[in-house]
Amino acid sequence: MADDSGESTPDMVREAVDRSRSGAPAAGTVVRDRFSTDEVFQRIVAAADEEITATRRELFFSGLAAGFAVTITFLMYASGTAATGGDPILSQVLYPLGFIYIILGGYQLYTENTLPPVALVLERLVSLPKLLGKWLTVLVGNFAGGALGAVAVATTGVFSSSTARVAVDIALAGVRTPWTTLFFKAMFAGLIVAGVVWVDYASRETTSRLLVVYLAFFAIPFANLYHVVVSFTEVVYLVVLGELALATGLVEFVLPVLLGNTVGGVALVTAVNYFQTTKDRLKSARFKGPERQLSVREWFLGSLVGRSYVPVTEEDSEGRPYE
Repeated sequence: MADDSGESTPDMVREAVDRSRSGAPAAGTVVRDRFSTDEVFQRIVAAADEEITATRRELFFSGLAAGFAVTITFLMYASGTAATGGDPILSQVLYPLGFIYIILGGYQLYTENTLPPVALVLERLVSLPKLLGKWLTVLVGNFAGGALGAVAVATTGVFSSSTARVAVDIALAGVRTPWTTLFFKAMFAGLIVAGVVWVDYASRETTSRLLVVYLAFFAIPFANLYHVVVSFTEVVYLVVLGELALATGLVEFVLPVLLGNTVGGVALVTAVNYFQTTKDRLKSARFKGPERQLSVREWFLGSLVGRSYVPVTEEDSEGRPYE
């Protein structure tokens, strides 16, 4: 980068290093290894822009991989509970393993996906129909992966007979929990997951991200909370073993957990994270201003009345317009 005389300056070089191609900060302005709230939000918006432009095929198969990874969490939880006689801490030590694969591996998980795209919706850069469509694609992929994993666990002898009984008991405990209790427990789980996403984008080191993901997802079984993809995997496991009717499991277990996770995740974005940012949260030459936002009708109806999406960035690092 150069000034009017054609020579590079230290500030210009630092600006180039400190910002990614999307325009999101790669280092904090005040303290290089610590991002401000606005800078974290910019990083989330840049990531959300990439997610929202992904094809349905890409989202589905990424969601499929995430759903199958959740099976590892179910497998480890049941095995740990059986091996430790239900010890309240030791039985849950490996519960976060599947989620570590998902978050650090960049797979699409429905609860993790509640935060970045919602940030675009709040800025009126993405319409509600487009957001819901992306959510549905990821959720279907997650459920498909979880179902495949549950069938594999139930039919291949992965569990010993004693562990299989423990797995059934764990899953049935969720099904027997009252609907409203499931909803509120799932809501707190949604808060935890959305918080993980925010901290993930506020972190620059893999070690820090790993620790945050581990502790957050360890808290879910420790507090007896519920995650929708894990719950769906448990329901399919029971169905395959003939312990539960699919419709019963979906209505009495999966649905309240799904609603609770969604409300909890979105509430953290809107009530906590978004409203603590300033009016300059998207102040960057690489982020489009208010004049490029969707109209109110486009915001609610999307492409039915015009546009459903406004790209966050207009040009790449060499000044060429994005297609």
